[in-house]
Amino acid sequence: MSTDDLDDYEAQLELQLYKEYRDVVGLFAYVVETERRFYLANHVDLKAHNDAGDVYFELTLRDAWVWDSYRSARFIKTVHVLTFKDVNIEEIAKSDLEPPTSIRG
Repeated sequence: MSTDDLDDYEAQLELQLYKEYRDVVGLFAYVVETERRFYLANHVDLKAHNDAGDVYFELTLRDAWVWDSYRSARFIKTVHVLTFKDVNIEEIAKSDLEPPTSIRG
């Protein structure tokens, strides 16, 4: 397998993943980004912990979907993440999922 073949394969996986994301995003309430993964979820619980001056985050997601092209199953019942890095959580506004009026026709 050549480098070009591998690049084409990875590009195809990424495109399939994007299409799946586009199809499922409307099923979820939150977008969650950690240092390692990107998730969609319907329930998010974030707790900050301070341990001897070090701050870390404990994140629990329920009814989730994970952006990972190498996973065979991206729908996950429960995700538990511990991280010292930033966690970004955004509520998905359902109006964001609708195309602008000028595009709807």
